Order: sequence, then structure tokens, then C-alpha cells
Amino acid sequence: MDVNAAVAAAAAIAGVLTGVIAMLAFRFSEREQKRPTRSSLHTDAVLPPGVDTVLSVLRSSAVVLDEADAVVKASSAAYALGLVRGGKLAVEPMLQMARDTRRDGEIRQVELDLPRRGTGRGEALAVSARVAPLGSRLVLLLVEDLTEARRIEAVRRDFVANVSHELKTPVGALSLLSEAVMDASDEPEAVQRFAGRMQIEATRLTSLVQELIDLSRVQNDDPLEDAEPVRVAELVAEAIDRCRHQAGAKQITMAAGGTADLRVWGNRGQLAAALGNLVENAVNYSPARTRVGIAARSVNAPGGDHIEIAVTDQGIGISDKDKERIFERFYRVDPARSRATGGTGLGLAIVKHVAASHGGEVTVWSAEGQGSTFTLRLPEAGAARGAHQPARETRAGGAGLDEEAGRSTPQSPESNAYETLPAPEVLP
Repeated sequence: MDVNAAVAAAAAIAGVLTGVIAMLAFRFSEREQKRPTRSSLHTDAVLPPGVDTVLSVLRSSAVVLDEADAVVKASSAAYALGLVRGGKLAVEPMLQMARDTRRDGEIRQVELDLPRRGTGRGEALAVSARVAPLGSRLVLLLVEDLTEARRIEAVRRDFVANVSHELKTPVGALSLLSEAVMDASDEPEAVQRFAGRMQIEATRLTSLVQELIDLSRVQNDDPLEDAEPVRVAELVAEAIDRCRHQAGAKQITMAAGGTADLRVWGNRGQLAAALGNLVENAVNYSPARTRVGIAARSVNAPGGDHIEIAVTDQGIGISDKDKERIFERFYRVDPARSRATGGTGLGLAIVKHVAASHGGEVTVWSAEGQGSTFTLRLPEAGAARGAHQPARETRAGGAGLDEEAGRSTPQSPESNAYETLPAPEVLP
């Protein structure tokens, strides 16, 4: 009996101890589960409510760092700029800013030039970085890409400098010529000569101011707000008429050809100015007794049919190094020749902006001594657009294109001076 009682008591004591140990183990396990670990600090759960949503809609590149400088959250733009690599902030100046802000809680901002990823040419990426505390343990880094803004600002500064220089030349010439006229008041021949020079400089100044206005208009206006189907034959006829005097003085023959009855979609005034600039350049840079051809054709393209209008000359041609820059504002292939022809260096820039704003492009083929072909590529006026706005009838004095002969059918006696040429080679 005594032995059985002792065994029972021992079993009871063992059971109580086992229960106590199990309860302590359960409590300890719960406490450990609630305690934050280093790995849990790197998850999105540590972000304050709503921050993740806000960061996802920001334009700026966003990076959130914890107290160990590990990246808790980073936007796709931050990875694209190369700010985050391997879960760490890869830009040391930004990392130091984050540490300073975590230490004293002050907001910091700085502009930096970073090497651009994937290029070996030393190109810099201009950014503005702003660091601010986010809660008690996190730091928020916002990075804005300033590269394009700086490029535009540089272009604007160059444009102002070029305009100032270009305006100063004819204005200074007019001032000197007016003084010369006053000094030669008793010499009729000298007065007449100086007055002629003043007319030339005044015309150049007027042309420059007008082209500046045209360039500003095509850059700021939306040409498709009042777009309409425009007959290519009308644009060609206007371009020929615009350059008739210059071509006649140099005995240059102008001719139109290509596919008949084509229409493009856009602003008629801007399209006429663009094609007129191309034809005027072809005449100005062609030797005497040569030919300038204008041809149009329809081209099938995946995004919709396009019209290509090619202007071909037999002029001096353009070198490879100049072809890369001819569409820049105020750039001239031959400055001395531009002064002689009254060129401002803005014509091709206007053509480029008109083509781009109409959803098209302008390209050039040229070889020195062999002439040039500028091709204006524009969207064709489709049936859907034409249903809402019927195509214009041929204007008085305009030229239609004969469908059978593929040539210009002039409606004005003066147009008979222009013979028809085969369609010039159009760039692929």
C-alpha cells in the first residue's frame, strides 16, 4: 500500500511539472512570434498605412530605407536609374544624406550628376535628390530626373544667343548704311547704291523675324485642332509659285510629278510653309540652269498609309557631318552662301517641327556634288476623316495632277514654263 501511494504521488508531481513546462514553452513561443526580427524589417509591412500607395503614383523615383540602410521599398524608376542595386542604395552621396537625416531628422536636398548606366561615353544624368524622415525608423528618398529639363534650358540659352547674333547683323548693317547715306547726300549714285543695300538688309531682317514667328507658332500650336484633308497638288503648286522668281533668275526648271489626287491630313498653312521651305532651299542651293523636281507618292505602312513628298535638286550636296545637324535652328552648311541667299538657318527647323507635330517626319539623302533629296512623310487623309470634312476643291491658280500622265496640269498660263520630270528617288 505504501509503495503504491508513493508511486501515485510521484506520478502526480511529474504531471504537474510537465504541464507547467508546456505552458511556459507556449508563452515563450508567443512572445518570440510577436517580437520584430531583422528579416521582418525588410518587408512592406513596416511601411506606414497608405505610404505604399502614395509611392506607387509618384513621378519621382522613390526609395525607403530602414535603420540598417537596407531598401524596404523602391519604385521601378529607381531601379531604372540605377539607384538601387542588390537591395542597397548604390549612390554614396544619397546614402550619406539618408544617414544624416536619420540622425537629426532634418530634410535635405541636393543636385547631383550621376553616370548614366549602360553607356561608356561619360554621359551624365542630372538628378535632384530630397531626403526626409518617414516615421521613427525609416527614411524616404525622392529623386527627380532633371536631365531633359537641363537640355531644354541649354537649347533655350543657345536659341536666345543665336537670335541676338542674327538680329544684330542686319540691324548693325542698316545703322552703318544709314550713316553712309547721310555722308553721301551729295552723291546720287552712292545714295542709290547704299539704299539698295539697305533694302537687302531690311528684307533679311523681315525674313528672320517672320521665320522666328513661324517657328514659335509651330512649336506652340496644335496643328491637328483645325486639321483637314489637304490636296498635295495645291501644296506643290504654292511651293512652285513661291519660288518662281528666284528660279527664273537662275534659269532653274521646276517640275512636279508622281501619283495624282493625293491628300494629307493636317493644317494647310503649316504644311504649305514646310514644303515651300524645302523647295526654296533646293532653288537657293542649286547652280544655274539645273532642275528641281517635286514628286509625291502613297506608301503603305503598318500604322496607316502615308504620303511622301520628295524634293530633289542638283545642287552642291551635303556632307555626312552636316547631315546630322542641318535640322538644328540657325545651323548653316555654308554660312557664306547663306548670307548671299538671305538664308536664316530656320527653314529646316520649321520643316522638322511641322512634320513631327503632324505625326510624320522629314529625312534627307545627299552626296556632295550630286545634289540632295528631302522627303516629307505625312499621314494620308483617310476615308473616315474625309467623311466628316470633305476634301477641298482645287483652288484657283492651283495645279492638279493628271492621273494618266502622272504630271502637272497647269491652270495658269505662267505654269507652262515648268516641264514635267520623272518622280525623284524617294528615301526608303
